[in-house]
Amino acid sequence: MLPKTGKLRALLTAGLTAFTAAATALPAIAEMLDVEKDELKLGFIKLTDMAPLAIAYEKGFFEDEGLFVTLEPQANWKVLLDRVITGELDGAHMLAGQPLAATIGFGTKAHIVTPFSMDLNGNGITVSNEVWAMMKEHIPHEDGKPVHPIKADALKPVVEQFKSEGKSFNMGMVFPVSTHNYELRYWLAAGDIHPGFYSTTDVSGQIMAEALLSVTPPPQMPSTLEAGTIHGYCVGEPWNQQAVFKGIGVPVITDYQIWKNNPEKVFGLTKAFTEQNPNTTLALTKALIRAAQWLDENDNANRAEAVEILARSEYVGADAEVIANSMTGTFEYEKGDKRAVPDFNVFFRYHATYPYYSDAVWYLTQMRRWGQIAEHKDDAWYDETAKSVYLPDIYLKAARMLVDEGYVSETDFPWESDGYRAPTPAADIIDGIPYDGTKPNAYIDSLSIGLKSKQVVAGNKLVGG
Repeated sequence: MLPKTGKLRALLTAGLTAFTAAATALPAIAEMLDVEKDELKLGFIKLTDMAPLAIAYEKGFFEDEGLFVTLEPQANWKVLLDRVITGELDGAHMLAGQPLAATIGFGTKAHIVTPFSMDLNGNGITVSNEVWAMMKEHIPHEDGKPVHPIKADALKPVVEQFKSEGKSFNMGMVFPVSTHNYELRYWLAAGDIHPGFYSTTDVSGQIMAEALLSVTPPPQMPSTLEAGTIHGYCVGEPWNQQAVFKGIGVPVITDYQIWKNNPEKVFGLTKAFTEQNPNTTLALTKALIRAAQWLDENDNANRAEAVEILARSEYVGADAEVIANSMTGTFEYEKGDKRAVPDFNVFFRYHATYPYYSDAVWYLTQMRRWGQIAEHKDDAWYDETAKSVYLPDIYLKAARMLVDEGYVSETDFPWESDGYRAPTPAADIIDGIPYDGTKPNAYIDSLSIGLKSKQVVAGNKLVGG
């Protein structure tokens, strides 16, 4: 038995050892960035993929960087973009196409940039109960359930029947330069349904269209479908699952099934903001990287808590049960047909937050494919435009700081990347056509429906090529 002094010494030694071990396990205390602007207002649309903003706020990641942030929901994507341009918002959750379109002058002209991609996947295509009943006749079944993925081939006879009856087939998407517009067009075209062209004199996007696509704000999608104004739509969550819960429609495919691990939203700021506030931009990027990691860590162990946060009225404001239907790794198609889709929402893994130039190039190819970019551009233009908008250097600088501080792992980031992902194989895309971001014109020409390299839309026809 130790004497009392020996016991005390042993206890003190053990306590010091435990304290040292615990301190070693904690992230290093970093010197806070000298931010140029510490009070910020950031915008978002009520969708589950705004989650990195909500988590960075609720978990104190913004405050850890010396930032005092107000998060403010916006009425629609146009209002959101306009308010970032005017400086009423310092930055925002944006459609990936918005910074690109603004920078090249399609719609509002402004130089918008992104140092951070917010997520992969997260969207679905939903049709009305009437359309679903008509589609099911053309879909193979196994064990009484439809075989997935469901291609637009099954929708084509429905569209043709509408046409034979003198009725238009209308579908909703959230914005002309949204992922949803391009994913819906991609799916339709892969099923030999023409979604229409844009031109310099007709920005409806319905030139030569067999399915007429128009803009509907995300939260209004289910009610617009229920009213019969549209027959289907492409939108992010929770608005596909909302149709299931309300019994008014059936999601037929997720964007993960259209293009595996496709890029979705970005965090957008004006180029001027990043130049005037470089440390603030770094601090924002650091906080958002930590939030994205929290959302995906330990095999999505935090998703239930994230659902509770997102369900609050100040964020998405939908029933937690509806949000959980997709956010926790499942997705419900027909009522009761719930299937595992573990990567429906990806916020961090697969280098989801790195702003790849190849992601930007894909959006630009779709703008060109459908006439939003009216004339041919050479491959160098796509590369230069992507590099003027996507800012991986800022992202990697923020990531390096987080590694040094002990918050993230060295292996979490693609340090040696040239900014281009490896080509997407044919097996990962619904139409079986591979995508290589370094060869945009070859990719455009490989797609069966859409403008080819030298073609332009003139009136109601294609010219050139």
